[in-house]
Amino acid sequence: MSAVPPPELETPSISFDQIQELESAYLLQNYARYPLALHRGKGCYVYDLEGNRYLDLISGIGVNSLGYAHPRITKIIRQQAGLLIHSSNLYYHEYQGRLAERLARASGLGRSFFCNSGAEAMEGALKMIRSHGHALSTEKYEIVSLENSFHGRTLGAISITGQPKYRKDFEPLLPGARFVPGNNIAALEAAVNERTGGIVLEFIQGEGGINPISEPFARKARELADKFNALLVFDEIQCGVGRPGAYFAYQLLDPVLLPDIVIAAKPMACGLPLGVVIANEKAAATIKPGMHGTTYGGGPLACRVALEFFDILDELLPSINAVGGYFRMRLTELMRQFSFIKDVRGQGLMIGVELDFPCKQLVLDGMKEGVLFNCTHDTVLRFLPPYILTESDVDRAIDLLKRIFSKPRES
Repeated sequence: MSAVPPPELETPSISFDQIQELESAYLLQNYARYPLALHRGKGCYVYDLEGNRYLDLISGIGVNSLGYAHPRITKIIRQQAGLLIHSSNLYYHEYQGRLAERLARASGLGRSFFCNSGAEAMEGALKMIRSHGHALSTEKYEIVSLENSFHGRTLGAISITGQPKYRKDFEPLLPGARFVPGNNIAALEAAVNERTGGIVLEFIQGEGGINPISEPFARKARELADKFNALLVFDEIQCGVGRPGAYFAYQLLDPVLLPDIVIAAKPMACGLPLGVVIANEKAAATIKPGMHGTTYGGGPLACRVALEFFDILDELLPSINAVGGYFRMRLTELMRQFSFIKDVRGQGLMIGVELDFPCKQLVLDGMKEGVLFNCTHDTVLRFLPPYILTESDVDRAIDLLKRIFSKPRES
């Protein structure tokens, strides 16, 4: 009898063509997928069905924060899967309260609500804003957010997403959304008034092109929220939980600027679905028993993995800053070699490279060379690598990008 091969060496049970045929026949056709089927991963690398290796600089759009097959995460998943995967929120389990305590210490805010995704966390925050405003006046329901923002795919989330392409097919949406240009303090002051229930900001816009908000703009948002008794919400689904080199991007300011609510999701459970709304007492008091809930959110498996993730993250934060700075430095060097690179920006391991032409073809070229990243806002290459990225990985990425950038382009 032959030995059972380890999972990473198992032969895929299906071909790429079969995968495409099945998805074409049976899946909703809402994804424009790249021509790549992934089979396994190890560290910062993933492998396709044929065993070809790719340096992953997008990590499941910022989700696979510790890369692939991390030994500590794999061990925890195996242990907990043999004990209890789901229990529902009808009962207690041993990990949800511990994770909420950990998040309170990390965020500076007191109470958490666990859910399954960033969009669901956004919905929870929107309900807090509406409940807060409704308790004061039926007219206090407006929400101010930014142009070029992205807050999720649900109807509530796209209602305050400042990109018309995401909203136009689903209108009419949630009334009362007002959009202002990022870092335009005068526009923000003009938009916020007694009817404003909340102000929602991404501290660093992700889908909008890796654009940070300025410290004066963020502090003005806090000032206006206090003046008009509105809730200030920071959407850190993509830019938070370690990615900027801090627990949350708002903690990069000195002194720290606390929101009333911060929402997070992507990296917390290393690939398992987990989102969170973290609120101060004022915001948390807007949700009474029976006003909100979730079936799967905050289950024992996801919460236990997230607790292990935070233990590992504490060790990684210095490296995220160092390697992220090194990556931006090397990318900035490329600007001197390739005139079509307009800007390199970001924080920690959230990096955007703006080009002077649409860059979707470069994503395809990267796949052929063995490196994965994506294109956002049409002309920005987005890099959201795993937190375990090393300077050696960065050097390899730069060599591959040089090769990609040097290819002739169609005019």
